[in-house]
Amino acid sequence: MKIRHPWLVAIAAWCIAQIIRTWMRTIRFRYARQGPDYEPAALKPDERFIYAFWHEHILVPASRYARPDIWVLISKHADGQMISSACRQLGFQTVAGSSTRGGAEAVREMVSLGKVGHLAITPDGPRGPRREMQQGAAFLASKTGLPVIPFGVACSCAHRFGSWDRFMLPWPFSRVVLVTRQAVLVPENLDRDGIEIWRQNLEAELAEANRMAEEILAGKITADIPDRRAA
Repeated sequence: MKIRHPWLVAIAAWCIAQIIRTWMRTIRFRYARQGPDYEPAALKPDERFIYAFWHEHILVPASRYARPDIWVLISKHADGQMISSACRQLGFQTVAGSSTRGGAEAVREMVSLGKVGHLAITPDGPRGPRREMQQGAAFLASKTGLPVIPFGVACSCAHRFGSWDRFMLPWPFSRVVLVTRQAVLVPENLDRDGIEIWRQNLEAELAEANRMAEEILAGKITADIPDRRAA
């Protein structure tokens, strides 16, 4: 149901943010990496990246890494207003737009914001197909010159909603593995064919990050990174 009154949206978003914070504090996180430590708190002030993760996993970075120097692209569709408000309550900055509504304006704004902060994008959103990357991430990386961090997620026990992305809600006290791959630097000012080539490259890197997260969670791959509980 769409909430029309702005003050009701603000109240509902605040409540959702508090529930998410409390819920996610029970989760045991494990961060594993291939390459440097790309967690936002570990970065130098002049380092900026584009974080790419599947739409179904947005709750994990939203609850764990929200900070005012990370800008998240949120859809203008019916549920986008609530998601955007909740993300702001958690501490993210948001940009409204998508590949279908407000897309060009949103991309221009993200390119500008990439000069001062990190960017976050769900490259299969807002309507899928699930885990199929659209060209937005490659285009944004080519325009900004910012490296892309493929961000994989796996959870030991989660509820899956019936939405197009099978949105993931980790159950309390479950284990979540986070994996970052080596940053991918996309060449600047690519043409349409170049964007498509790098779209495929980025999709493969993100798929590999998620595969690694699943295998670490299952114990098939070892990762000498200690467990970290949510702050």
